[in-house]
Amino acid sequence: MSPYAAGRRSVHRSVAAGVPLALLAALTVAGTAVGVPSGEARVTGSATLGDIPLGTFSNALLPGTVGDDRGVDLGGIGSDIYPAGRKGEFWTVTDRGPNGQIKVAGEKRRTFPVPGFDPAIVKIRVSGGTVKVLDAIPITTSSGKPVTGLSNQKGRDEAPYSNDAKTPLSYNPNGLDTEGIVRAEDRSFWLVDEYGPSLIHVSARGKILTRYVPKGLGLTGADYRVVEALPAVLLHRKINRGFEGLAQLPGGDLVMAVQSPLSLPDTDAGEASLTTRLLRFSTKKQAVTAEYAYRFDPVNVVDPSEDDTSELKISSVVAVGRDRLLVEERTDKAARLQVVKLTRGADILGDKWDNDTTSPSLEQLDDPAASGVPVLRKRLVVDLGTVKGVPGKIEGVARVDHDTLALINDNDFGMTDGPEAFDAQGRLVDSGIETTVTYVRLPRGI
Repeated sequence: MSPYAAGRRSVHRSVAAGVPLALLAALTVAGTAVGVPSGEARVTGSATLGDIPLGTFSNALLPGTVGDDRGVDLGGIGSDIYPAGRKGEFWTVTDRGPNGQIKVAGEKRRTFPVPGFDPAIVKIRVSGGTVKVLDAIPITTSSGKPVTGLSNQKGRDEAPYSNDAKTPLSYNPNGLDTEGIVRAEDRSFWLVDEYGPSLIHVSARGKILTRYVPKGLGLTGADYRVVEALPAVLLHRKINRGFEGLAQLPGGDLVMAVQSPLSLPDTDAGEASLTTRLLRFSTKKQAVTAEYAYRFDPVNVVDPSEDDTSELKISSVVAVGRDRLLVEERTDKAARLQVVKLTRGADILGDKWDNDTTSPSLEQLDDPAASGVPVLRKRLVVDLGTVKGVPGKIEGVARVDHDTLALINDNDFGMTDGPEAFDAQGRLVDSGIETTVTYVRLPRGI
């Protein structure tokens, strides 16, 4: 365990300087659900991550990366969760860091209040009502420099700005918006990213070995190996909606989920579509070997309080068999878990649907199956929106055993959008949403 220390000056924080990081978790306990009929999914326990100053966390990994954390605590580790072997221990990964949006002259600008933050792989232990950080691994370039979470390419990614949305920041071709995580048998990690979108192979100590991106992306200037190995159609990913889910099948193949439908042929088509894509990647061949069409349920089925189809996302995929996946469909308020089987007959890789001149596009089809598209068949496992005690914005799902899942939420580092996210002194006005690991028991398993 790394010897972190912490301290924070804030009314609602009470972390004392000099306390080891693994002991910093505040105790927030949500016990076993009561009054839940047998035969229904139920929360059996939850644990919360306490206040760990982001500057202390980051500078302990890579000294000097964060000069001013603006009162932000470690968060965002809910981008994904993956079993680490021992009971109650998991690998998680942060996203790109604290970020928000502020409207200036009618234009939404993406803000990075802590631009020096470096995404990290974080090992945690759930113990009682506490989430403890056991270890953290910074994600670095080939030369050991921080990758940061800043946007990669002008004209393709959102322009980065300071916390008040007034000062432009530099683009960074090394930057990653990390999301899914799995660990390979050789102890290396695989991550996915929303910018490219990309698949990233990372060493056991966090150094990027290869970043796989769509053909034709043209990413230059990165301080690591970049390989254009993914279908070019992925260049049409919606901004900030690249890969978010990543699963590792028993044979070692990976499955990546595009978070939202592609913007094909344009943004309006993608916003209205219910069809997104999953891709299978062979780590041995270093190539995509299959692609699948995945159809969302209507948005008001996933979340009865929502009527905007563009709010649908896939945030997590989990292997539950040789060719079976647990897929999370969600909005920010609700989520449903479905099981699909990846069959050879459902493979559309290299078909006309990978050609961005095909009209109508896959995303435009109201009934893809009627047009001959072999859409993956799915079966509902659990509607998390009906399970009392499950927090919002679940982005990570892990299978603990046949009957139990571990869920983790993304608390966005306690940030909200808009100028009110920071006070007059430029310090964070915390949303009060904490990072929580929640255990859910399924009465019939998966």
